[in-house]
Amino acid sequence: MRSNSSPANKQETQKQETLSQPSVSQIKEKIFSSDSFSDLHLHPHLVATLNKVLNVSRLTSVQKQTIPALLSGRDAAVRSQTGSGKTLCYAVPLVQSLQSMEPKVSRSDGPLALIVVPTRELALQTFQTFQKLLKPFTWIVPGVLMGGEKRKAEKARIRKGINILISTPGRLVDHIKHTLSIAFSAVSWLVLDEADRTLDLGFEKDLTVILNSLNSTGPTRQNVLLSATLTQAVIRLADVCLKDPVSISVSGSASSDLTTADNVMPEPATASQSESFAIPEALKQDVVVVPSKVRLVCLAAFILDKCKFSNNNKVIVFISSCEAVEFLDILFNSVLSKHSANQELSFLRLHGNMKQEERSQVFQEFSGSQSGVLLCTDVAARGLDLLQVTWIVQYTPPTSAAEYVHRVGRTARIGGKGNSLLFLTPAETPFITELANHNISVSEMKLEDILSCLMKDDTYKGRGKYHSQTSSQALQQDIRERATVLQTDLENFVHSDAQSLQAAKKAMQSFLRAYTTYPAYLKHIFHIRRLHLGHTAKSFGLRDAPQGLSSALVPRNRVRSRSQHQAKKRLGSPKKNQNPGRKRFHLGQREAGLLRSEFSSGLEGEVAKKKRKVIQQLEMD
Repeated sequence: MRSNSSPANKQETQKQETLSQPSVSQIKEKIFSSDSFSDLHLHPHLVATLNKVLNVSRLTSVQKQTIPALLSGRDAAVRSQTGSGKTLCYAVPLVQSLQSMEPKVSRSDGPLALIVVPTRELALQTFQTFQKLLKPFTWIVPGVLMGGEKRKAEKARIRKGINILISTPGRLVDHIKHTLSIAFSAVSWLVLDEADRTLDLGFEKDLTVILNSLNSTGPTRQNVLLSATLTQAVIRLADVCLKDPVSISVSGSASSDLTTADNVMPEPATASQSESFAIPEALKQDVVVVPSKVRLVCLAAFILDKCKFSNNNKVIVFISSCEAVEFLDILFNSVLSKHSANQELSFLRLHGNMKQEERSQVFQEFSGSQSGVLLCTDVAARGLDLLQVTWIVQYTPPTSAAEYVHRVGRTARIGGKGNSLLFLTPAETPFITELANHNISVSEMKLEDILSCLMKDDTYKGRGKYHSQTSSQALQQDIRERATVLQTDLENFVHSDAQSLQAAKKAMQSFLRAYTTYPAYLKHIFHIRRLHLGHTAKSFGLRDAPQGLSSALVPRNRVRSRSQHQAKKRLGSPKKNQNPGRKRFHLGQREAGLLRSEFSSGLEGEVAKKKRKVIQQLEMD
């Protein structure tokens, strides 16, 4: 982070200053219509609850199209941008239908509606929405089943009676197989919410079990499928579970019903066709190009700027792995919050390895807070309506444009304002073009502008006196000095004890493993060989790259192929190459260039020796 006046440094600075921004015309989706819930001929108590309890009166565009269709008894496939109010699209007609049944619904009727959602947090949020909607209709009982809860308690609730059953797929299948008291003979509604995410998480077989169980016993039912993105798997699922559906998609300048003539959902775009996504108009999207070795200090400075020097900011930071979330939570709570001037900083974490009770507590605490930072994996990327989130930070780039859309969808919800920031290294900047191919436009935020917040007080003041008010060059040097002090604080904590050091190493290893999972069509942007291991280590507060990282760089199928090769060698297979492992990890001129420092024009002296050792280890392993 110290000043480097080499020609390569100047070229890199110029490269960042002239970062190409593809011209993009973003798809606009009208959020609100002019209609109100009172125009839909709903029960007056339901309208009053929507107005007074949920504080909604006007219909969103997708609600205007979907609710009348569902009230008429049609199956529906609904596609709309995240944060457009899709939950009420099915919740309102469902409650209207059940409250009007004669004789009145009772607990002994069992499940009359089944709602399947991909994550525990979304299940809990959906359950809470129904609790509010059902305040006037106390005889209708909602219930939730999700992993992490005690099966015995859930079985007791099922025996007692649940009319609107909300569940994650895995836990529902578990009860179908092992709970005798669960029965679907009266189910008249099936809702598959966030269907694309459910399929992405590998629940296709579980959905098959659920559908088979419903079809074997249940009466004719109304089916609803909701998704923010369109995939081949979603189309197949719609074909299986929907009957003569109305297809609703809200995009463009009008909020028209895009039902085709034969009521078939439109064909999804392939990766090469580049599906376009609608982004909320009030969402301001930024990208910052950050060399690997300053990523950590840049994130820390950004959090200080938004949560210490600004008021009432709620920030969600998306990170690739559970281990990295745990590490950053410990690091920031120990370093950033330790200064008396930073004590107002609040950090929470959320990931899939946490116990359900703790996950629910974090979800409720962050939802109810006025400010703070939530460090999380993509477990929080879908469907969650976390109130008043002002910033979405993608510290680890998403694995697709669709994932980008879902992440940023946690802010600027239902017509509100929001901001997002995407971290990219210089080698990853072609991802901006990938987003542009999906009609997503981002603006550049300068690294120096983020780090300049360190000038707002003297918490990280360096030893030098640069008279930063006299020249821009002196100011930049002062900012670098303060960033170095902050990075040193972070590194000192990481190396303060064995436990912290091990946590940082595990976090880096999990980051490397996650980096190998980017899809093939993005490998030209996110490839493990492009990472500078020493600088990547800096982004985890490590002073040097840990030993034995080569195993993290090798995909599991590559490990198996090596084992197969060794077996063939023992059986006397002909040798095409005396050292096939070396050939696999041979670094060509292009790869070697990409592995170099983002600032340095080459490798000299002791640095070169260390670099050669790392490369030799990778080649020989």
